[in-house]
Amino acid sequence: MPWDDAVLNYDFGPSHPLAPVRVELTMALARALGVLDHSDVRIVPVTAATDAELRLVHAPEYIDAVRAADDASTAQRQTIGIGTADNPHFPRMHEPSALIAGASIAAAREVWTGAAAHAVNIAGGLHHAMRSQAAGFCIYNDPAIAIAWLLAQGARRVAYVDVDVHHGDGVQAAFWNDPRVLTISLHQDPRTLFPGTGHPGEAGGPDAEGYAVNVALPPATTDEPWLRAFDAVVPPLLAAFGPDVLLSQHGCDTHTADPLADLHLTVDGQRAVVERLHRLAHEHAAGKWVATGGGGYALVDVVPRIWTHLLAEAAHHPIAPDTPTPEQWRDRVRELTGQHAPITMTDGLTPNPNPKPWSAGYDPGDRVDQAVLATRSAVFPHHGLDPAY
Repeated sequence: MPWDDAVLNYDFGPSHPLAPVRVELTMALARALGVLDHSDVRIVPVTAATDAELRLVHAPEYIDAVRAADDASTAQRQTIGIGTADNPHFPRMHEPSALIAGASIAAAREVWTGAAAHAVNIAGGLHHAMRSQAAGFCIYNDPAIAIAWLLAQGARRVAYVDVDVHHGDGVQAAFWNDPRVLTISLHQDPRTLFPGTGHPGEAGGPDAEGYAVNVALPPATTDEPWLRAFDAVVPPLLAAFGPDVLLSQHGCDTHTADPLADLHLTVDGQRAVVERLHRLAHEHAAGKWVATGGGGYALVDVVPRIWTHLLAEAAHHPIAPDTPTPEQWRDRVRELTGQHAPITMTDGLTPNPNPKPWSAGYDPGDRVDQAVLATRSAVFPHHGLDPAY
């Protein structure tokens, strides 16, 4: 696991939803539960991504502008998406932004070289940043940079699965016309949520039709329908694609308590997604799995628990859902936030969600099934797969 406390300096200010305390509390919970103490878990040092590495995805003039943002005018900053409500300027913002990108590269390096089977950068997953534009709380697009780094090392095919409630638009844009990269994003219907993209018909450029995959789920989707959609789309596409590496983004703003979106998953449903992605990495990518964090704005009740489950799953030491949260961690939550922390690692509503498989039949009146069929119809034929079955 790549880690440096300096990633917590990626801080848009006390009123911004993307508060670094969510990452700090995740690390505190993982440590309190002993997740990072297993003999087969290593914390590796992180160095900032170099300009050459950032240029794998971002324009040189954009990188220069981010570095110079402290001395720029408000108008100059806003031309690159900085100094806005979503992306407020903060001093020396290039440094922690490049460090987070470096952490995702470090995770990719560990997996690609065989030093580790799995690696997680919980501070990463900043999937909205574009080539020359900050967007959606994201300055540098660390998942896209890690994918581009893997391709530069010789990876033939990389699969990216994004389970954030928001469309992974920046990663899709980076590889829109590159058939070496399969991007799959499951997100809330873009007609109802930022960034307004991610419709099923967005399926890739002329040289990569079917390699951009978007599942646009209706607001209020709960655990089992969400997992039904995942199971109907992701496993068959990964099997057909045959990636060398699986990279996943684990935004947990799909939770019903998240203040910025409208899906209704629980921590238990999100944990089931983590388990599926781990299994799929072993089934279709020779176990090579790189995972990142992402969105998630229920800073105490959701983010630390699900990302601790992610770390534990990647370590091959999963945590039982009914495990109590340690008292010292709950004390730390009160100290940092003034809030009361959850007392167990489960929401307890659907501890073992069991979705109906797609093979059980399509319901034309079900909005989730409609979304799934729209996606399968748009992309499955490009991979020799039948959209209906």
